[in-house]
Amino acid sequence: MTRYDHIVVGGGHNGLVCAAYLARGGRRTLVVEAADHVGGAAMTREFAPGFRVSAGAHVLDCLPLDLMGELELERNGLQFVARGLATVALGQGRSSIVLADGGIEGVQAGDAAAYGRFSRQMRRFAGVLDRVDRMAPFRLSLGGWQERLDAARLAWAIRGLGRHDMREFLRVVGMNAYDLLTDQFDSDLLKGALGLDATLGAEHGARAPGTVLTLLQRYAGRLRAGGGAMQPAGGMGAVTGAIAQAAVRAGAVIRTGARVRRIVVESNRACAVLLESGEQIHAGSIISNADPKTTFLKLLDPDQLETDFVRRIDRFRSKGLVAKMHLALDDLPTFTALQPTRLGARMLLCPSLDALELAFNPSKYREVPERPALEVCIPTINDPGLAPAGRHVMSINLMAVPYDLGADPAAARRRLAQAVLSTLERYAPGLSERVVASELLTPADLEREFGMNGGHWHHGALAFDQFFFARPVPGAAGYATPVPGLYLCGAGSHPGGGVMGIAGRNAAFKVLKEGH
Repeated sequence: MTRYDHIVVGGGHNGLVCAAYLARGGRRTLVVEAADHVGGAAMTREFAPGFRVSAGAHVLDCLPLDLMGELELERNGLQFVARGLATVALGQGRSSIVLADGGIEGVQAGDAAAYGRFSRQMRRFAGVLDRVDRMAPFRLSLGGWQERLDAARLAWAIRGLGRHDMREFLRVVGMNAYDLLTDQFDSDLLKGALGLDATLGAEHGARAPGTVLTLLQRYAGRLRAGGGAMQPAGGMGAVTGAIAQAAVRAGAVIRTGARVRRIVVESNRACAVLLESGEQIHAGSIISNADPKTTFLKLLDPDQLETDFVRRIDRFRSKGLVAKMHLALDDLPTFTALQPTRLGARMLLCPSLDALELAFNPSKYREVPERPALEVCIPTINDPGLAPAGRHVMSINLMAVPYDLGADPAAARRRLAQAVLSTLERYAPGLSERVVASELLTPADLEREFGMNGGHWHHGALAFDQFFFARPVPGAAGYATPVPGLYLCGAGSHPGGGVMGIAGRNAAFKVLKEGH
Protein backbone atom coordinates (compact mmCIF):
# COMPACT_ATOMS: atom_id res chain seq x y z
CA MET A 1 0.00 0.00 0.00
CA THR A 2 1.32 3.44 -1.00
CA ARG A 3 0.56 6.31 1.38
CA TYR A 4 1.30 10.03 1.33
CA ASP A 5 0.50 12.87 3.68
CA HIS A 6 -1.38 14.69 0.89
CA ILE A 7 -2.52 13.94 -2.64
CA VAL A 8 -3.24 16.83 -5.00
CA VAL A 9 -5.66 15.91 -7.79
CA GLY A 10 -4.74 17.83 -10.94
CA GLY A 11 -1.43 19.27 -12.08
CA GLY A 12 -2.62 22.70 -13.18
CA HIS A 13 -0.74 25.70 -11.84
CA ASN A 14 -2.78 25.96 -8.62
CA GLY A 15 -2.33 22.26 -7.89
CA LEU A 16 1.41 22.55 -8.46
CA VAL A 17 1.67 25.64 -6.26
CA CYS A 18 -0.28 23.87 -3.52
CA ALA A 19 1.99 20.83 -3.76
CA ALA A 20 5.12 22.99 -3.66
CA TYR A 21 4.06 24.72 -0.44
CA LEU A 22 2.96 21.46 1.18
CA ALA A 23 6.27 19.85 0.33
CA ARG A 24 8.14 22.91 1.62
CA GLY A 25 6.20 22.39 4.84
CA GLY A 26 7.74 18.94 5.20
CA ARG A 27 4.71 16.98 4.00
CA ARG A 28 5.03 13.93 1.76
CA THR A 29 2.98 15.12 -1.23
CA LEU A 30 1.87 13.49 -4.47
CA VAL A 31 0.36 15.22 -7.52
CA VAL A 32 -1.69 13.03 -9.86
CA GLU A 33 -2.43 14.46 -13.31
CA ALA A 34 -4.60 12.81 -15.96
CA ALA A 35 -2.72 14.27 -18.95
CA ASP A 36 0.77 13.29 -19.99
CA HIS A 37 2.05 16.71 -18.96
CA VAL A 38 1.44 19.21 -16.17
CA GLY A 39 0.09 22.72 -16.52
CA GLY A 40 -3.57 22.30 -17.43
CA ALA A 41 -4.61 25.24 -19.60
CA ALA A 42 -1.39 27.07 -18.64
CA MET A 43 0.76 25.12 -21.07
CA THR A 44 2.56 25.64 -24.36
CA ARG A 45 1.28 23.50 -27.20
CA GLU A 46 1.83 23.05 -30.92
CA PHE A 47 -1.36 23.75 -32.89
CA ALA A 48 0.22 23.52 -36.36
CA PRO A 49 3.57 22.01 -37.42
CA GLY A 50 6.29 24.23 -35.98
CA PHE A 51 3.86 26.77 -34.46
CA ARG A 52 3.56 26.80 -30.66
CA VAL A 53 1.36 28.96 -28.49
CA SER A 54 0.20 29.33 -24.90
CA ALA A 55 -3.00 27.31 -24.74
CA GLY A 56 -4.97 29.53 -22.36
CA ALA A 57 -3.68 32.82 -20.99
CA HIS A 58 -1.05 34.30 -23.29
CA VAL A 59 0.50 36.86 -20.91
CA LEU A 60 1.39 36.62 -17.24
CA ASP A 61 -0.21 39.54 -15.44
CA CYS A 62 -1.37 38.32 -12.03
CA LEU A 63 1.26 35.91 -10.64
CA PRO A 64 2.48 37.53 -7.38
CA LEU A 65 6.11 38.55 -7.31
CA ASP A 66 6.40 37.28 -3.73
CA LEU A 67 5.15 33.84 -4.76
CA MET A 68 7.68 33.79 -7.60
CA GLY A 69 10.39 34.61 -5.09
CA GLU A 70 9.25 32.09 -2.47
CA LEU A 71 9.24 29.26 -5.01
CA GLU A 72 12.42 30.56 -6.70
CA LEU A 73 10.83 30.21 -10.12
CA GLU A 74 13.66 31.91 -11.96
CA ARG A 75 16.14 29.55 -10.32
CA ASN A 76 13.88 26.73 -11.52
CA GLY A 77 14.10 27.83 -15.13
CA LEU A 78 11.57 30.62 -15.61
CA GLN A 79 12.80 33.44 -17.83
CA PHE A 80 11.03 36.38 -19.41
CA VAL A 81 11.40 37.78 -22.90
CA ALA A 82 9.36 40.89 -22.07
CA ARG A 83 8.24 42.71 -18.94
CA GLY A 84 5.87 45.62 -18.49
CA LEU A 85 4.02 44.97 -21.74
CA ALA A 86 1.94 47.92 -22.89
CA THR A 87 -1.76 47.60 -23.68
CA VAL A 88 -2.84 49.22 -26.95
CA ALA A 89 -6.47 50.00 -27.68
CA LEU A 90 -6.66 49.94 -31.46
CA GLY A 91 -8.97 52.26 -33.32
CA GLN A 92 -9.97 51.90 -36.93
CA GLY A 93 -8.04 54.22 -39.16
CA ARG A 94 -4.88 55.53 -37.54
CA SER A 95 -5.99 56.25 -33.99
CA SER A 96 -4.88 54.19 -31.01
CA ILE A 97 -4.42 54.57 -27.27
CA VAL A 98 -1.40 53.22 -25.42
CA LEU A 99 -1.66 52.33 -21.74
CA ALA A 100 1.69 51.64 -20.09
CA ASP A 101 3.34 52.17 -16.68
CA GLY A 102 0.29 53.97 -15.33
CA GLY A 103 0.45 56.52 -18.15
CA ILE A 104 -1.57 57.01 -21.30
CA GLU A 105 -0.93 58.23 -24.85
CA GLY A 106 -3.37 59.10 -27.61
CA VAL A 107 -6.19 60.87 -25.73
CA GLN A 108 -7.16 64.48 -25.09
CA ALA A 109 -5.68 66.25 -22.06
CA GLY A 110 -8.92 65.94 -20.06
CA ASP A 111 -9.06 62.19 -20.47
CA ALA A 112 -5.33 61.88 -19.77
CA ALA A 113 -5.75 63.67 -16.45
CA ALA A 114 -8.89 61.70 -15.64
CA TYR A 115 -7.12 58.43 -16.43
CA GLY A 116 -4.27 59.32 -14.09
CA ARG A 117 -6.71 59.97 -11.23
CA PHE A 118 -8.74 56.88 -12.08
CA SER A 119 -5.68 54.60 -12.21
CA ARG A 120 -4.33 55.84 -8.90
CA GLN A 121 -7.69 55.29 -7.21
CA MET A 122 -8.19 51.86 -8.79
CA ARG A 123 -4.74 50.79 -7.60
CA ARG A 124 -5.62 51.87 -4.07
CA PHE A 125 -8.87 49.93 -4.22
CA ALA A 126 -7.03 46.98 -5.74
CA GLY A 127 -4.76 46.93 -2.70
CA VAL A 128 -7.82 46.15 -0.56
CA LEU A 129 -8.92 43.46 -2.99
CA ASP A 130 -5.44 41.96 -2.94
CA ARG A 131 -5.76 41.69 0.84
CA VAL A 132 -9.09 39.91 0.37
CA ASP A 133 -7.65 37.57 -2.27
CA ARG A 134 -4.84 36.44 0.03
CA MET A 135 -7.20 35.61 2.90
CA ALA A 136 -8.91 32.31 3.50
CA PRO A 137 -12.62 33.22 3.40
CA PHE A 138 -14.24 33.38 6.81
CA ARG A 139 -17.82 32.59 7.77
CA LEU A 140 -20.18 35.50 8.26
CA SER A 141 -21.12 34.09 11.64
CA LEU A 142 -17.56 34.96 12.84
CA GLY A 143 -17.75 32.09 15.29
CA GLY A 144 -14.02 31.76 16.01
CA TRP A 145 -11.38 34.23 17.15
CA GLN A 146 -9.40 33.80 13.91
CA GLU A 147 -12.47 34.64 11.85
CA ARG A 148 -13.14 37.73 13.94
CA LEU A 149 -9.50 38.76 13.56
CA ASP A 150 -9.61 38.30 9.78
CA ALA A 151 -12.84 40.32 9.55
CA ALA A 152 -11.27 43.09 11.63
CA ARG A 153 -8.20 43.14 9.37
CA LEU A 154 -10.39 43.44 6.30
CA ALA A 155 -12.44 46.24 7.85
CA TRP A 156 -9.25 48.04 8.84
CA ALA A 157 -7.87 47.73 5.28
CA ILE A 158 -11.02 49.37 3.91
CA ARG A 159 -10.97 52.04 6.62
CA GLY A 160 -7.32 52.65 5.84
CA LEU A 161 -8.31 54.07 2.47
CA GLY A 162 -9.40 57.22 4.27
CA ARG A 163 -12.89 58.60 4.60
CA HIS A 164 -13.31 59.78 1.00
CA ASP A 165 -11.81 56.74 -0.74
CA MET A 166 -13.53 54.33 1.65
CA ARG A 167 -16.91 55.79 0.73
CA GLU A 168 -16.02 55.75 -2.95
CA PHE A 169 -14.83 52.14 -2.78
CA LEU A 170 -18.05 51.03 -1.14
CA ARG A 171 -20.04 53.03 -3.69
CA VAL A 172 -18.41 51.71 -6.86
CA VAL A 173 -17.39 48.11 -6.04
CA GLY A 174 -20.89 46.79 -6.79
CA MET A 175 -21.47 49.04 -9.82
CA ASN A 176 -21.45 48.14 -13.48
CA ALA A 177 -18.40 49.15 -15.46
CA TYR A 178 -20.47 50.87 -18.16
CA ASP A 179 -21.77 53.56 -15.81
CA LEU A 180 -18.49 54.05 -13.97
CA LEU A 181 -16.43 54.46 -17.16
CA THR A 182 -19.04 56.70 -18.78
CA ASP A 183 -18.86 58.99 -15.75
CA GLN A 184 -15.06 59.14 -15.92
CA PHE A 185 -14.07 59.48 -19.58
CA ASP A 186 -15.05 61.00 -22.92
CA SER A 187 -13.03 58.78 -25.29
CA ASP A 188 -15.10 55.88 -26.61
CA LEU A 189 -11.94 53.95 -27.42
CA LEU A 190 -10.59 54.28 -23.88
CA LYS A 191 -13.93 53.30 -22.34
CA GLY A 192 -14.16 50.30 -24.66
CA ALA A 193 -10.68 49.10 -23.69
CA LEU A 194 -11.33 49.38 -19.96
CA GLY A 195 -14.75 47.81 -20.42
CA LEU A 196 -13.19 44.84 -22.17
CA ASP A 197 -10.79 44.42 -19.24
CA ALA A 198 -13.76 44.53 -16.87
CA THR A 199 -15.58 41.73 -18.70
CA LEU A 200 -12.74 39.55 -20.01
CA GLY A 201 -13.45 36.05 -18.73
CA ALA A 202 -16.72 37.17 -17.11
CA GLU A 203 -20.26 36.00 -17.83
CA HIS A 204 -21.69 39.50 -18.25
CA GLY A 205 -21.70 42.51 -20.49
CA ALA A 206 -20.34 45.82 -19.20
CA ARG A 207 -23.80 46.95 -18.01
CA ALA A 208 -24.06 44.11 -15.47
CA PRO A 209 -23.73 44.98 -11.77
CA GLY A 210 -20.46 43.72 -10.33
CA THR A 211 -18.30 44.30 -13.40
CA VAL A 212 -16.36 46.95 -11.48
CA LEU A 213 -15.37 44.10 -9.15
CA THR A 214 -13.91 42.14 -12.06
CA LEU A 215 -12.12 45.28 -13.29
CA LEU A 216 -10.60 45.68 -9.84
CA GLN A 217 -9.47 42.06 -9.97
CA ARG A 218 -7.49 42.94 -13.10
CA TYR A 219 -5.89 45.87 -11.28
CA ALA A 220 -5.16 43.67 -8.24
CA GLY A 221 -3.46 41.13 -10.47
CA ARG A 222 -1.22 43.74 -12.04
CA LEU A 223 -0.42 45.13 -8.61
CA ARG A 224 0.74 41.70 -7.45
CA ALA A 225 2.74 41.15 -10.64
CA GLY A 226 4.65 44.40 -10.29
CA GLY A 227 2.49 46.65 -12.44
CA GLY A 228 2.51 45.18 -15.92
CA ALA A 229 2.11 42.04 -17.99
CA MET A 230 5.08 39.77 -18.60
CA GLN A 231 5.77 37.27 -21.37
CA PRO A 232 7.59 34.12 -20.28
CA ALA A 233 10.19 32.64 -22.62
CA GLY A 234 8.71 29.51 -24.17
CA GLY A 235 5.11 30.42 -23.36
CA MET A 236 2.97 29.74 -20.31
CA GLY A 237 4.19 26.16 -20.17
CA ALA A 238 7.49 27.53 -18.90
CA VAL A 239 5.69 29.00 -15.89
CA THR A 240 4.01 25.77 -14.85
CA GLY A 241 7.19 23.88 -15.68
CA ALA A 242 9.12 26.05 -13.22
CA ILE A 243 6.42 25.62 -10.54
CA ALA A 244 6.55 21.85 -11.05
CA GLN A 245 10.33 21.92 -10.74
CA ALA A 246 10.02 23.92 -7.52
CA ALA A 247 7.58 21.34 -6.15
CA VAL A 248 9.88 18.45 -7.04
CA ARG A 249 12.89 20.23 -5.51
CA ALA A 250 10.89 20.62 -2.31
CA GLY A 251 10.20 16.88 -2.28
CA ALA A 252 6.85 16.49 -4.01
CA VAL A 253 6.21 13.59 -6.39
CA ILE A 254 4.40 14.27 -9.69
CA ARG A 255 2.74 11.50 -11.67
CA THR A 256 1.31 12.24 -15.11
CA GLY A 257 -0.97 9.92 -17.05
CA ALA A 258 -2.70 9.12 -13.76
CA ARG A 259 -6.39 9.90 -14.14
CA VAL A 260 -8.42 9.79 -10.94
CA ARG A 261 -11.62 7.77 -11.20
CA ARG A 262 -12.86 8.43 -7.69
CA ILE A 263 -11.97 10.09 -4.41
CA VAL A 264 -12.33 7.36 -1.79
CA VAL A 265 -14.18 8.16 1.44
CA GLU A 266 -14.04 5.76 4.36
CA SER A 267 -15.39 6.33 7.88
CA ASN A 268 -16.70 9.70 6.68
CA ARG A 269 -13.24 10.92 5.65
CA ALA A 270 -11.49 11.34 2.28
CA CYS A 271 -8.54 9.00 2.53
CA ALA A 272 -7.44 7.89 -0.95
CA VAL A 273 -7.77 8.25 -4.69
CA LEU A 274 -8.67 5.41 -7.02
CA LEU A 275 -6.98 5.74 -10.42
CA GLU A 276 -8.44 4.57 -13.71
CA SER A 277 -5.72 1.90 -13.72
CA GLY A 278 -7.27 0.41 -10.57
CA GLU A 279 -4.44 1.56 -8.32
CA GLN A 280 -5.53 3.04 -5.00
CA ILE A 281 -3.26 5.56 -3.28
CA HIS A 282 -3.85 6.58 0.34
CA ALA A 283 -3.19 9.91 2.01
CA GLY A 284 -4.06 11.89 5.11
CA SER A 285 -5.95 14.40 2.96
CA ILE A 286 -6.96 14.94 -0.65
CA ILE A 287 -6.74 18.41 -2.25
CA SER A 288 -8.63 18.81 -5.52
CA ASN A 289 -7.45 21.22 -8.20
CA ALA A 290 -10.36 20.09 -10.39
CA ASP A 291 -13.32 22.42 -10.78
CA PRO A 292 -16.03 22.18 -8.10
CA LYS A 293 -18.58 20.36 -10.26
CA THR A 294 -16.06 17.75 -11.31
CA THR A 295 -14.85 17.33 -7.74
CA PHE A 296 -18.22 16.96 -6.05
CA LEU A 297 -20.45 15.57 -8.80
CA LYS A 298 -18.04 13.22 -10.61
CA LEU A 299 -15.15 12.25 -8.35
CA LEU A 300 -17.20 11.81 -5.19
CA ASP A 301 -20.03 9.41 -4.50
CA PRO A 302 -23.13 11.65 -4.19
CA ASP A 303 -24.11 9.75 -1.04
CA GLN A 304 -21.20 11.46 0.73
CA LEU A 305 -22.86 14.89 0.39
CA GLU A 306 -26.07 16.44 1.68
CA THR A 307 -28.78 17.10 -0.87
CA ASP A 308 -28.79 20.87 -0.30
CA PHE A 309 -25.05 21.05 -0.87
CA VAL A 310 -25.30 19.04 -4.10
CA ARG A 311 -28.05 21.40 -5.26
CA ARG A 312 -25.83 24.44 -4.60
CA ILE A 313 -22.96 22.89 -6.53
CA ASP A 314 -25.27 21.99 -9.40
CA ARG A 315 -26.38 25.63 -9.57
CA PHE A 316 -22.82 26.98 -9.48
CA ARG A 317 -22.52 28.96 -12.73
CA SER A 318 -19.60 27.63 -14.76
CA LYS A 319 -20.41 28.08 -18.45
CA GLY A 320 -17.55 29.92 -20.12
CA LEU A 321 -18.01 32.87 -22.49
CA VAL A 322 -14.50 33.25 -23.89
CA ALA A 323 -13.12 31.34 -26.85
CA LYS A 324 -9.55 31.08 -28.05
CA MET A 325 -8.22 31.37 -31.60
CA HIS A 326 -4.66 30.76 -32.77
CA LEU A 327 -3.36 31.85 -36.16
CA ALA A 328 -0.16 30.72 -37.84
CA LEU A 329 1.11 33.57 -40.07
CA ASP A 330 3.65 33.48 -42.87
CA ASP A 331 4.57 37.12 -42.18
CA LEU A 332 3.75 39.95 -39.84
CA PRO A 333 0.44 41.78 -40.35
CA THR A 334 0.35 45.56 -40.70
CA PHE A 335 -2.03 47.32 -38.32
CA THR A 336 -3.01 50.73 -39.63
CA ALA A 337 -3.22 52.28 -36.14
CA LEU A 338 -0.14 50.63 -34.63
CA GLN A 339 3.53 51.50 -34.80
CA PRO A 340 5.65 48.44 -35.77
CA THR A 341 7.56 48.85 -32.50
CA ARG A 342 4.30 48.17 -30.61
CA LEU A 343 3.53 44.83 -32.27
CA GLY A 344 4.71 42.99 -29.16
CA ALA A 345 2.10 44.73 -27.01
CA ARG A 346 -1.24 43.42 -25.78
CA MET A 347 -3.84 44.70 -28.27
CA LEU A 348 -7.51 45.32 -27.54
CA LEU A 349 -10.02 45.56 -30.39
CA CYS A 350 -13.12 47.12 -28.87
CA PRO A 351 -14.10 50.56 -30.24
CA SER A 352 -16.61 51.49 -27.53
CA LEU A 353 -18.71 50.30 -24.62
CA ASP A 354 -21.72 50.09 -26.90
CA ALA A 355 -19.76 47.88 -29.30
CA LEU A 356 -18.86 45.67 -26.34
CA GLU A 357 -22.53 45.35 -25.41
CA LEU A 358 -23.50 44.57 -29.02
CA ALA A 359 -20.83 41.86 -29.10
CA PHE A 360 -22.19 40.37 -25.88
CA ASN A 361 -25.91 40.40 -26.70
CA PRO A 362 -25.99 37.45 -29.18
CA SER A 363 -24.62 35.10 -26.50
CA LYS A 364 -27.93 35.41 -24.63
CA TYR A 365 -29.56 33.55 -27.53
CA ARG A 366 -26.78 30.98 -28.14
CA GLU A 367 -25.51 33.01 -31.08
CA VAL A 368 -21.97 34.11 -31.89
CA PRO A 369 -21.08 37.80 -32.28
CA GLU A 370 -20.76 39.27 -35.77
CA ARG A 371 -18.21 41.81 -34.54
CA PRO A 372 -16.50 40.24 -31.54
CA ALA A 373 -14.41 42.17 -29.04
CA LEU A 374 -10.87 40.76 -29.14
CA GLU A 375 -7.72 40.63 -27.05
CA VAL A 376 -4.79 39.96 -29.38
CA CYS A 377 -1.11 39.13 -28.88
CA ILE A 378 1.67 38.21 -31.29
CA PRO A 379 3.99 36.32 -28.91
CA THR A 380 6.62 35.63 -31.58
CA ILE A 381 7.58 39.32 -31.67
CA ASN A 382 9.35 38.85 -28.34
CA ASP A 383 9.85 35.08 -28.53
CA PRO A 384 10.58 34.10 -32.16
CA GLY A 385 11.36 30.49 -31.21
CA LEU A 386 7.62 29.77 -30.98
CA ALA A 387 7.39 29.61 -34.80
CA PRO A 388 9.60 28.72 -37.76
CA ALA A 389 12.07 31.40 -38.82
CA GLY A 390 10.36 34.43 -40.32
CA ARG A 391 6.89 33.24 -39.34
CA HIS A 392 4.63 34.23 -36.49
CA VAL A 393 1.84 33.17 -34.15
CA MET A 394 -1.18 35.28 -33.25
CA SER A 395 -3.11 34.42 -30.09
CA ILE A 396 -6.64 35.80 -29.70
CA ASN A 397 -9.20 35.80 -26.89
CA LEU A 398 -12.75 36.14 -28.24
CA MET A 399 -15.36 37.68 -26.00
CA ALA A 400 -18.95 36.52 -25.51
CA VAL A 401 -18.84 33.12 -27.20
CA PRO A 402 -21.53 30.89 -25.64
CA TYR A 403 -20.82 27.39 -24.39
CA ASP A 404 -23.87 26.10 -26.27
CA LEU A 405 -23.60 27.04 -29.94
CA GLY A 406 -27.20 26.15 -30.72
CA ALA A 407 -28.70 23.65 -33.13
CA ASP A 408 -25.83 23.77 -35.66
CA PRO A 409 -22.51 24.16 -33.80
CA ALA A 410 -20.41 23.52 -36.92
CA ALA A 411 -22.07 26.39 -38.78
CA ALA A 412 -21.70 28.63 -35.70
CA ARG A 413 -17.99 27.84 -35.55
CA ARG A 414 -17.55 28.78 -39.21
CA ARG A 415 -19.41 32.06 -38.67
CA LEU A 416 -17.32 32.81 -35.60
CA ALA A 417 -14.00 32.14 -37.33
CA GLN A 418 -15.03 34.34 -40.23
CA ALA A 419 -16.20 37.08 -37.85
CA VAL A 420 -12.80 37.10 -36.14
CA LEU A 421 -10.92 37.37 -39.44
CA SER A 422 -13.29 40.05 -40.71
CA THR A 423 -12.81 42.04 -37.51
CA LEU A 424 -9.03 41.74 -37.73
CA GLU A 425 -9.12 42.83 -41.38
CA ARG A 426 -10.67 46.15 -40.37
CA TYR A 427 -7.58 46.88 -38.27
CA ALA A 428 -4.95 45.00 -40.31
CA PRO A 429 -5.98 44.86 -43.99
CA GLY A 430 -4.64 41.79 -45.77
CA LEU A 431 -4.15 39.77 -42.60
CA SER A 432 -6.26 36.86 -43.89
CA GLU A 433 -3.75 36.35 -46.70
CA ARG A 434 -1.03 35.79 -44.12
CA VAL A 435 -2.86 32.89 -42.38
CA VAL A 436 -1.41 29.44 -43.11
CA ALA A 437 -3.16 27.54 -40.29
CA SER A 438 -5.66 28.26 -37.57
CA GLU A 439 -7.26 26.74 -34.50
CA LEU A 440 -10.51 27.75 -32.81
CA LEU A 441 -11.32 26.58 -29.28
CA THR A 442 -14.82 27.39 -28.05
CA PRO A 443 -15.71 27.03 -24.35
CA ALA A 444 -16.97 23.51 -25.13
CA ASP A 445 -13.60 22.71 -26.76
CA LEU A 446 -11.75 24.09 -23.73
CA GLU A 447 -13.84 21.81 -21.55
CA ARG A 448 -12.87 18.74 -23.60
CA GLU A 449 -9.23 19.78 -23.96
CA PHE A 450 -8.49 20.73 -20.36
CA GLY A 451 -11.27 19.13 -18.30
CA MET A 452 -12.72 22.44 -17.08
CA ASN A 453 -16.44 22.02 -16.54
CA GLY A 454 -18.18 24.51 -18.82
CA GLY A 455 -14.87 25.62 -20.33
CA HIS A 456 -14.73 28.54 -17.90
CA TRP A 457 -11.40 30.25 -17.23
CA HIS A 458 -12.22 30.69 -13.57
CA HIS A 459 -13.90 27.27 -13.18
CA GLY A 460 -16.98 29.36 -12.42
CA ALA A 461 -18.35 32.86 -12.88
CA LEU A 462 -16.69 35.56 -10.80
CA ALA A 463 -19.55 37.60 -9.35
CA PHE A 464 -20.65 38.77 -5.92
CA ASP A 465 -22.77 35.68 -5.32
CA GLN A 466 -19.76 33.48 -6.19
CA PHE A 467 -17.02 35.49 -4.50
CA PHE A 468 -15.02 35.23 -1.25
CA PHE A 469 -17.16 33.48 1.43
CA ALA A 470 -19.63 32.36 -1.27
CA ARG A 471 -17.05 30.79 -3.62
CA PRO A 472 -17.74 28.23 -4.89
CA VAL A 473 -20.71 27.83 -2.55
CA PRO A 474 -21.37 28.24 1.16
CA GLY A 475 -20.08 25.16 2.91
CA ALA A 476 -16.96 24.89 0.76
CA ALA A 477 -15.75 28.48 0.64
CA GLY A 478 -12.71 28.23 2.91
CA TYR A 479 -10.92 25.49 0.88
CA ALA A 480 -12.22 22.87 3.35
CA THR A 481 -15.30 20.95 2.21
CA PRO A 482 -18.19 19.13 3.91
CA VAL A 483 -16.17 15.91 3.58
CA PRO A 484 -13.43 15.82 6.23
CA GLY A 485 -10.01 15.42 4.67
CA LEU A 486 -11.09 16.85 1.30
CA TYR A 487 -9.99 20.33 0.25
CA LEU A 488 -10.21 22.53 -2.85
CA CYS A 489 -7.28 24.47 -4.33
CA GLY A 490 -8.37 25.32 -7.89
CA ALA A 491 -9.75 28.38 -9.65
CA GLY A 492 -13.27 27.46 -8.58
CA SER A 493 -12.28 28.38 -5.04
CA HIS A 494 -11.35 31.84 -3.78
CA PRO A 495 -10.08 34.11 -5.37
CA GLY A 496 -10.77 32.66 -8.82
CA GLY A 497 -8.87 32.08 -12.04
CA GLY A 498 -5.96 33.62 -13.84
CA VAL A 499 -2.42 32.29 -13.57
CA MET A 500 -1.78 33.65 -10.08
CA GLY A 501 -1.49 30.56 -7.86
CA ILE A 502 -3.07 32.28 -4.85
CA ALA A 503 -5.81 29.68 -4.47
CA GLY A 504 -3.16 26.95 -4.39
CA ARG A 505 -1.05 28.78 -1.82
CA ASN A 506 -4.03 29.69 0.38
CA ALA A 507 -5.24 26.09 0.31
CA ALA A 508 -1.80 24.76 1.24
CA PHE A 509 -1.60 27.10 4.22
CA LYS A 510 -5.08 25.99 5.29
CA VAL A 511 -4.09 22.32 5.16
CA LEU A 512 -0.79 22.92 6.95
CA LYS A 513 -2.53 24.94 9.64
CA GLU A 514 -5.14 22.28 10.28
CA GLY A 515 -2.41 19.67 10.51
CA HIS A 516 -4.03 17.04 8.28
